[in-house]
Amino acid sequence: MTELSTSTTEPPSSPVGRILVIDDDLALLESLRLFLESEGHRVHTADTLDEGMRLAATLPVQVCLLDRNLGMDSGMDALPRLRELAPQLRVVMLTAHGKVEDAIAALSRGAADYLVKPCSLAQLRVAVARQLDTGRLMDRLAELEENQEPLPGEIESANPGMRAVLDMARQAARTDANVLLLGESGSGKGVLARAIHRWSARGQAPFSTVHCPSLSPELLESELFGHARGAFTGASASTRGRVGHAEGGSLLLDEIGDFPLALQPKLLRFIEEKVYERVGDPVTRRADVRILAATNHDLPAQVNEGRFRADLYYRLNVLTITLPPLRERPEDILPLATGFLERFARRHARPARRFSAAASAALRGYAWPGNIRELQNVIERACILCPDEELGAEWLALAPQASLPAIPGAPMSLEELERLHIQRVLAETDTLEAAARVLGIDASTLYRKRKAYGL
Repeated sequence: MTELSTSTTEPPSSPVGRILVIDDDLALLESLRLFLESEGHRVHTADTLDEGMRLAATLPVQVCLLDRNLGMDSGMDALPRLRELAPQLRVVMLTAHGKVEDAIAALSRGAADYLVKPCSLAQLRVAVARQLDTGRLMDRLAELEENQEPLPGEIESANPGMRAVLDMARQAARTDANVLLLGESGSGKGVLARAIHRWSARGQAPFSTVHCPSLSPELLESELFGHARGAFTGASASTRGRVGHAEGGSLLLDEIGDFPLALQPKLLRFIEEKVYERVGDPVTRRADVRILAATNHDLPAQVNEGRFRADLYYRLNVLTITLPPLRERPEDILPLATGFLERFARRHARPARRFSAAASAALRGYAWPGNIRELQNVIERACILCPDEELGAEWLALAPQASLPAIPGAPMSLEELERLHIQRVLAETDTLEAAARVLGIDASTLYRKRKAYGL
């Protein structure tokens, strides 16, 4: 019987995680389970390779301790399949043989580390903590790539209405209830969703976002739930999906009003039961994820029109928070603009440090139809172009007619009307391709018009 070495050192502070142990030595399996649970981890065990693969495929485990030889089965040979079933899983190979060639072979097949039995408790503790740290660091890097940190002014406000919204959001964060965020495009729904996540007990776990309008129903299902290798043309590797990435944390369904009707039953099932299947994979998986949803659509109207399921709407609409548009928060315009100017001056190494009196007046006097997103875009462009420390109104390019309604019959030329319409659509969409779809033109045409109008 193989045993754990009892030599120990002072235990380092290690993150608590979900661990899977696969070993056919029942005594060692029990020893590993007891030790890891004493460290605060949630532990699942399997004494056969088949059972271990099933658990890896269906449970949100983060680290797997895998025996090299399990009776007639080879843990080494199972590594590629294990990584395919659970792409996020970090595998530590356990073996009684300390050959360098074996370690190299294990690492080349997808193992993250290699321990020789009998290993000390300190070695085991460090190996598990290292893999948990690495996995969480990778999740954090992915999150940082997707979401930049908000400015203090984006989650603080001098406006009474917005302060009431933030108070409600903090109350919502203390629960695990689904939250539906309503408001115009660019009003800060995504920023508030990330704040709710940070304020919650899940704040140290991943936060992930699915942009519902940006993908076809087929690709959206893959983005949300993941897919198996070979599930469709181009699926050369298995993916975990946003649900898997957000395990233990929160998932924002951005613009849920555009979620495909055919896919809504699968989303409803996940919200109610926390189970799902990857595209092309019949294995049912579980995930512990809080759902946040955001939209600028009238969901009750869509329910009445048959374009959104009533049962899904009721499940999402446990707590509803409506964000006011920026034009109803005039006290916040200059603080937000100043924060954006500081951010973009650092990012682009530009000299602009403050607004002139005329620029401040122009910012306060503009209607901001694209809300905070438009303000951010205007400040970034002005910051890049301005050669001085004081940023004047001329760099903001906020012409007086920009606050006029972009409707037929407005006192402006066709060229001015088109420029304003394109500007507003660009401010309210996330990508050039999305804006082109709204305008009904191809992206290359939009690129040329944007360049011609200096947008």
